[in-house]
Amino acid sequence: MLKSMLACCKVYISESRNRIALESIERAAKLFPEAPIINKFEDETYNRVGYTLVSKLAPASPNEPCPLRTAVFALVKAAFETIDLESHCGSHPRIGVVDHICFHPLLYASLDQAAAIAKSLAADIGCSLQVPTFLYGAASEDGRTLDAIRRALGYFKPNSNGNQWAGGPKSESLPLKPDVGPTLLTEAKGAIVIGATWWVDNYNVPVLSTDIAAVRRIAKRVSGRGGGLPSVQAMALAHGDIVTEVACNLLEPNKVGGDRVQLEVERLAKDEGMIVGKGYFTDLPQEKIIESYLNLSSFV
Repeated sequence: MLKSMLACCKVYISESRNRIALESIERAAKLFPEAPIINKFEDETYNRVGYTLVSKLAPASPNEPCPLRTAVFALVKAAFETIDLESHCGSHPRIGVVDHICFHPLLYASLDQAAAIAKSLAADIGCSLQVPTFLYGAASEDGRTLDAIRRALGYFKPNSNGNQWAGGPKSESLPLKPDVGPTLLTEAKGAIVIGATWWVDNYNVPVLSTDIAAVRRIAKRVSGRGGGLPSVQAMALAHGDIVTEVACNLLEPNKVGGDRVQLEVERLAKDEGMIVGKGYFTDLPQEKIIESYLNLSSFV
């Protein structure tokens, strides 16, 4: 059924304090009501905002405009027009004004469909907006992962005092060749990573400590890479004056969800003599995303 084929796009922008810029970005996206913004998550400390957009997909000609791709491109274009990365600072890493975009198939849509939209959008952003663009997941020829690209670009190393990130990458030359767009970046725009994967949950657990080295040990032991929970990626990020968060990507949330991550962080933090607060998701659950979209759409 056509109405059962949906795609979701999560767009992460390096800004949450500039209200005029955010209003401009949201106005641009709202010109395309067939792909509404279903959720918005802002974090002023991280100086980062995440938008979740959804639209239906149809098995039509590849040349037929995709509402989701069109709406996301308008949102991205507005972000580059209103945000200057050189004046940006926050405690969340980023490589660009629009740091990360990911497409997820919903209901009966396929991962190949999501990947096709991601690649089409990447071509537009790389060529039309002249932003170095990297592809990952099903959108990548070799299946590169998001964290592999980020590690190659030095994403996880603060570039300012303490545990802060100021602006974007400090060098015009990139250590990794973009899939699309120029091989040199501008500090005002930075670069962008675009991918297509199955659904991913983002879950952050606050640890009541400013000992970021200790919280980094916890994050490493929680992550699959560090021998912890499979399909979990984790990093430690300063979040205010008294909190450091273990920020996690749950790549297979049906197998390892937020509850399990919460318990593991609590167990490891106890070994470090630290108190842990209740974690939170930065987006709605997949089922709620679908429900919210169907309630908004004309084909419930």
